[in-house]
Amino acid sequence: MVSPEIENIRFDLRIISAEIPDDSRVLDLGCGNGDLLAWLVANKGVQGTGIEQDRERAIHCIGRGLSVLQGDLNEEVRDYPDYYFDYVILSQTLQQVFEPEDLLHSLARIGRKVIVSFPNFSHYSNRLQLFFKGTAPKNDHMPYSWYDSPNIRVITIKDFRKFSRDVGYNITKEIFINTNPANNDGHVIHNFTNLRATYGIYIIEKERP
Repeated sequence: MVSPEIENIRFDLRIISAEIPDDSRVLDLGCGNGDLLAWLVANKGVQGTGIEQDRERAIHCIGRGLSVLQGDLNEEVRDYPDYYFDYVILSQTLQQVFEPEDLLHSLARIGRKVIVSFPNFSHYSNRLQLFFKGTAPKNDHMPYSWYDSPNIRVITIKDFRKFSRDVGYNITKEIFINTNPANNDGHVIHNFTNLRATYGIYIIEKERP
């Protein structure tokens, strides 16, 4: 299996990779072209599985030697037993899911920890575009127009914190980043995160009885 160099992986995926312990059992939902999964398998010895809705991307992953299923995320995760995975990753996919609460409930059932990342809609560039132009934000981090976007909802850092609290998830770690999509570079944001971070990354777990 050919693994990409770590510097060639998206910055948010590099941050996520650092949170995965060696030899973990990992499920990567919406795994795209498989870069993160390939790196984890090659460099951390994880037992990695992916689920990807896009048929061509899934075929590409399989061609790389990855164990990837093609199908609907909500449907495929139902077949796994409780706590089957150490970590379940849902990276930049939550905003495209029709029933996110149901999906996260399933992920918290099959995974001991769930890593969720999403674009932060309350970033100051989005606020400025709405305020001055009165149009739906479109930029490097949200490159689609309102009519062709795969994103069916918008999420902010504050929204996800409140959601987690309301439905009973423990947030064990929060990481906020600002990225440059042109070169996979980025940095961690520590202050005024809801205003300055382009992406939020959360590690959550379900409160157990």
